[in-house]
Amino acid sequence: MTNLSQLPSDLPMPQDDGGANHLVGMLLPAISLSATTNNQFNLGEIGGRLVIYCYPMTGQPNVALPEGWDQIPGARGCTPQSCSFRDHYQELRLLGAEVVGLSVQSTEYQQEMADRLHLPFPVLSDVDFRFQQAMKLPTFVAAGMTLLKRITLIVNDGVIEAVHYPIFPSDSDPAWVINYLKNNPA
Repeated sequence: MTNLSQLPSDLPMPQDDGGANHLVGMLLPAISLSATTNNQFNLGEIGGRLVIYCYPMTGQPNVALPEGWDQIPGARGCTPQSCSFRDHYQELRLLGAEVVGLSVQSTEYQQEMADRLHLPFPVLSDVDFRFQQAMKLPTFVAAGMTLLKRITLIVNDGVIEAVHYPIFPSDSDPAWVINYLKNNPA
C-alpha cells in the first residue's frame, strides 16, 4: 500500500501556469466554510496574519490514490504538507500567523485526516467551490474530481499579501512561509 507520509523521489515538478498571478492584493470574500473544529470559519472576518494552504486531497490509509496520481505534477504530497505545517505550527504562531488548511473534500473526509495527523489548526471544506470560484483559484481534474492545485496564501487583515505557487516539494511550503514572515513583518 502507498505510504502517504513519504514523497516518491520521481514526482514531476509543477510549472507556474500563471494561475495565481491575479491573487496578490485581493480581498478575501466573506464566505463561511465548515471546519474540522466543528464550527463555521469566515475567511473574510479574520484579522491579522492568516496562512491558508490549499491542497488537492489527502489520501486515506488502505484506500488507493486515484490512478495516475503520482504522474500529475503537484498532486502528490498533501499529507507531508499538512504534517509539515503541523510541525512548524508553533513557529508560525510566534511569527503572528494563524494557519488553516483548505480543500474541496467534505468536512467528514477532512476530519479523519485532521484526527489521524493530530493537526492543531482547522481544515476548511470548500466542497461547494464557493471560495475557489470567488478567488479564481487554479484547479485540475483527476479521476473525474475537480481539485484545487496546491497553493498557499498569506493574508494580512483580509488582503492577500503573498502567494506561494507552484509549491514543490509540498513539505517545503512552511519553510517558504516562515522565511516570508521573517522578512516581511506585519
